[in-house]
Amino acid sequence: QVQLVESGGGLVQAGGSLRLSCAASGRTFSWYAMGWFRRVPGKEREFVAAIDSSGGITQYADSVKGRFTISRDNAKKTVYLQMTSLKPEDTAIYYCAADLRRTGVVTTLYVYDYWGQGTQVTVSS
Repeated sequence: QVQLVESGGGLVQAGGSLRLSCAASGRTFSWYAMGWFRRVPGKEREFVAAIDSSGGITQYADSVKGRFTISRDNAKKTVYLQMTSLKPEDTAIYYCAADLRRTGVVTTLYVYDYWGQGTQVTVSS
């Protein structure tokens, strides 16, 4: 079992930055892949970024590439999403997710086993 708790969301102006955190508890954090997804009301949850268990390999959605950075601190059992140059279209609920069966980068939504409760990010124009 893994519990995930996101924090760091909020309201920011376009062009601003936010850093989301996702704290994990339960099974050994350094053994599994992590990802960030987001959902806009009325739409399917979409992939944002993913990182492998060691933190050495990352992958991003084209819409956030060059603006967002995913990282992890295995000693603190935390994964981060640094978001810069935010745009109004980044407004969404952001979720972190854990895949306990894999150590590599995982971008597919339905593969993930555990999800946090989500944190709202609102970017004003």
